[in-house]
Amino acid sequence: MIVQTTRFGMVEVDGERIIRFPSGLLGFSSFTSFVLLQPDEQGVFFWLQSTQNPDLAFVVTDPTLWIPDFHANIRREQMEELGLENLSDAQVFVIVNKRDQALTANMQGPLVINTISRSGVQLVLAEKRWTTRYELMRLVEPVRAVSA
Repeated sequence: MIVQTTRFGMVEVDGERIIRFPSGLLGFSSFTSFVLLQPDEQGVFFWLQSTQNPDLAFVVTDPTLWIPDFHANIRREQMEELGLENLSDAQVFVIVNKRDQALTANMQGPLVINTISRSGVQLVLAEKRWTTRYELMRLVEPVRAVSA
């Protein structure tokens, strides 16, 4: 399948890699089909690219790379909706944004994907420990060379 993107041009992806979010994502309920693109093999950031709109893509990451004890509490009905029999079949991602000089993650709205059925849902966690702008890292401006 060919997916048109504004960041990477035309990308060929295996149809088996399509991830369906039956309810869409918060604020984007009409977009239900996405593919996960990995810009490089060692990277910790991925692109969750809509297959329906070339302009719609989110930078995502695995939250446990940043916070080892992070876990998304998923209710039984959400597990059933995703067809999840075992939590070990789930992959969790969070959406990353650049805010001022920091990269932040929406830890309150993690994405849970059934790695077998390729079906996903965005949760809304009630736990106050997590925010929608959890700072992952500060960005530093490049040092400019001073000419003599």
